[in-house]
Amino acid sequence: MVSRAPRPNWRDRAFVVRTYDFGEADRVVVLLTQNHGLVRGVAKGVRKAKSRFGSRLQPFVEVDALIYPGRGLSTIASADTVTYYGARIIDDFDRYTAACAVMETAERLSYDEADPTLFALVQDALKNLQRDQHPTMVLDAFILQATEHAGWGLSLFNCANCGTPGPHKAFNAAVGGAVCNNCRPPGSMDVDEETLHDMWLMQRGNGTSSIRVAQIHRATVAHLQFNLEAGLKSLKIMEQA
Repeated sequence: MVSRAPRPNWRDRAFVVRTYDFGEADRVVVLLTQNHGLVRGVAKGVRKAKSRFGSRLQPFVEVDALIYPGRGLSTIASADTVTYYGARIIDDFDRYTAACAVMETAERLSYDEADPTLFALVQDALKNLQRDQHPTMVLDAFILQATEHAGWGLSLFNCANCGTPGPHKAFNAAVGGAVCNNCRPPGSMDVDEETLHDMWLMQRGNGTSSIRVAQIHRATVAHLQFNLEAGLKSLKIMEQA
């Protein structure tokens, strides 16, 4: 029998996407890493009362993690806090649900490969949720930028079907953005042309103080759910508030 050499361990910056209990004292932690994609690892003993390690493996904390790769689950050997982003999030329902939706979206868009751009977009979204910005707008900007990065960018000025220059006043997620009157399929959303302009700015990382928050959010969520082919739990919670 030929023995395989153990894979080398590595360190990387990471955010906790979600966790679930494993065994009597361990926890499985899903990490979005900067240079290794999505990593599922076991953090041993973190559910014990005296574990300081477990307190660092919480949502909205950027950590420097030491990982020992495994065939199935990896092992998270240590995690040092780099930045804590929870200060204005955990006690504010709107910010908390927006932050949860950011992490859930990132998990769905992430793969087992390096994606420092997606990591940076999550980082920026959590930073912006610390500021006096509308949490729903922060989330929608993240979704528009992250889906653009994933190759699902929207056409928000020219008609997504025929290319007729805008501005237009209808949006259809299945077609891919703005639609003109000639191409408009049944079920398209009526939108203010400035809504599409605001979304265009947000998709490119430019700030906007739009008053059309509800319209932007409705179109952005429709776009995300169409491409993921499923809804997100955190978005459903936001809608129930």
